[in-house]
Amino acid sequence: MSAHHRPLRLLALPACTALLALAGCAPDGSPARLEPPPTPPAEVAGLCAALHEELPDSVAGLERTGTAPQSPLTASWGGSAIVLRCGIPKPPRMADPKQDGVEVNGVGWLVEKVPDGEGGGYRFTTGLRLAYTEVRVDKEHATDAQMLVGLSAAVAKTVPEGIASY
Repeated sequence: MSAHHRPLRLLALPACTALLALAGCAPDGSPARLEPPPTPPAEVAGLCAALHEELPDSVAGLERTGTAPQSPLTASWGGSAIVLRCGIPKPPRMADPKQDGVEVNGVGWLVEKVPDGEGGGYRFTTGLRLAYTEVRVDKEHATDAQMLVGLSAAVAKTVPEGIASY
């Protein structure tokens, strides 16, 4: 996603999120098995720690659950139904101006379909922020158009606009 790419607006989010999917939901609230990204630079880790504190208690009607291993770089809701990793390296597809994107509450998100061999579904990654944040959502919860609203508000509050060097 580039600065020249015209992002879709929130009204387009329902159509986009209707396609989302990710296997492995643990509806019992058990911790999501989620590997933190490789250790990011200290500045990025600080932004991710601030984001971790601002993340909503619920997303798409799912309560926040733990991750295993625990990390200030990861979060989950409803087990592994919705998972977040902050401080990831820049995704290679971020440089492709033809990639799809949405903008929610002033936060741009790259939208990628996850291959079935990797669990299927879709992945959203923030762009034009000083830390890259990735969110994956399962099929069942992907149709909730409000899913990115609370997450975008937390990102906008804690991760300044700019180009991440990591």
